[in-house]
Amino acid sequence: MQLDAKAWKLLAALQADGRAPLKSLAAAAGLSIAATAERLKRLQEAGVVRGVHADVDPARAGRPVQAIVGITTAQPHKQALLKALRARPEVLECHHVTGADSYVMTVAVPDMAALEAFLGDINRWGETRTAIVMSTPIARRGLQAP
Repeated sequence: MQLDAKAWKLLAALQADGRAPLKSLAAAAGLSIAATAERLKRLQEAGVVRGVHADVDPARAGRPVQAIVGITTAQPHKQALLKALRARPEVLECHHVTGADSYVMTVAVPDMAALEAFLGDINRWGETRTAIVMSTPIARRGLQAP
């Protein structure tokens, strides 16, 4: 699907406020409400808009310790590892990557003991490398027009 300037304006407005009414989204995109509703429907059907989510602060939700964890695992263990990671609420996201790690994930836990327990549990599938997040000077943000 090709995204024109109006589509990017609509996406920017939606990413800024996922609960914005169609009237506000239409104004931001420079479209009528009906055209905005139709575009949004097409963007969803095409998979460009996968969903609209709340942005929850992990620290304020009781998980102040965040870490980036890389794990190297052998091919026969990858599916079991992924199944286990999908079941763990600590795992916010997991990426299959190139390089030394098989996967890199972001985790959020209540304290260092919980992080240690998590790492101890997943170490059965391979060697891990962990970086504790000190701060996030650039938080995850929405896509912008090229």
